[in-house]
Amino acid sequence: MLVSFGKSLKRGRMGKLLVGAATDTGRVRDHNEDEVSLAEPESERARERGFLIAVADGMGGHERGEVASKLAIETLFTNFYADEHGAATDMVAILQQAFKNANIRIMEEAVNGEGGGSMGTTMVAAAVVGDNLTVANVGDSRAYLVRAEQATPITKDHSLVAEQVAGGVMTEEEARTSNYRNIITRALGHRPKVEVDVFELRLLPEDRIVLLSDGVHGSVEPEDVATLVLQKPPQEASQALIELALEQGSTDNVTAAIVMFEPTMPVAEPELATVGSGGRGLSPIVLILFVIVALAVILGVVYAAGLFA
Repeated sequence: MLVSFGKSLKRGRMGKLLVGAATDTGRVRDHNEDEVSLAEPESERARERGFLIAVADGMGGHERGEVASKLAIETLFTNFYADEHGAATDMVAILQQAFKNANIRIMEEAVNGEGGGSMGTTMVAAAVVGDNLTVANVGDSRAYLVRAEQATPITKDHSLVAEQVAGGVMTEEEARTSNYRNIITRALGHRPKVEVDVFELRLLPEDRIVLLSDGVHGSVEPEDVATLVLQKPPQEASQALIELALEQGSTDNVTAAIVMFEPTMPVAEPELATVGSGGRGLSPIVLILFVIVALAVILGVVYAAGLFA
């Protein structure tokens, strides 16, 4: 089942965010353990405390992965927008604590909740305040920055094959087809303590932030990610990414979420506007001064003519 939505969040004079997301069970799985959520664009909390979007990819038998991913997203949003933060400024600390609280809640649910059995989830989240971006992740759900027609990973996968690629043991291509590509080295719900990676950067005009579950980025090349998100608005691009992943043979749940930063320029005040094109026209004050000088010259000429008449 395909679920998608697109929204626009105005950010005053700073700009606005165009966002979209889509998720699908895929062609092999019988239920979707991915979860995607974004803040309500018109809510006061998003305007005052920042915009939050996140993707989680659950794992666990008997649909427990679905429970884990939902708990992670729910805890993240509840903690991020908690009243105690007020007008939050330390996004790094807030996101890290929210992830850690999600980890605790999932572990408690695994022990005390219905269904029993271990469960866990990856999660990647992006928070935007003005033109400042903060990204946090645990696991192999990934964040890309699309800038200058290139998709560059912001996050680092916490997986066995990612570690082997980083260590030069295997190539990127070998990692894509490895039998160990689904082995995660860090996840929410696996251990009492979890290490959360956090990245910060300043957004530039037309930047796109792309969040993907491994069902998408494991089948779609970065250059294709860049092409699609640059060609289409966020909602359509999100759908196109998961459709491409399925066409490329992805056997997993597939989820994509995109945020586009579109700054708005302050509107010039009427009294500061210029006359003419290219900003080279004369302002009203200059015109008045020009008239006064011209009249003075004319009077001077008339006076001089009277003296010599």
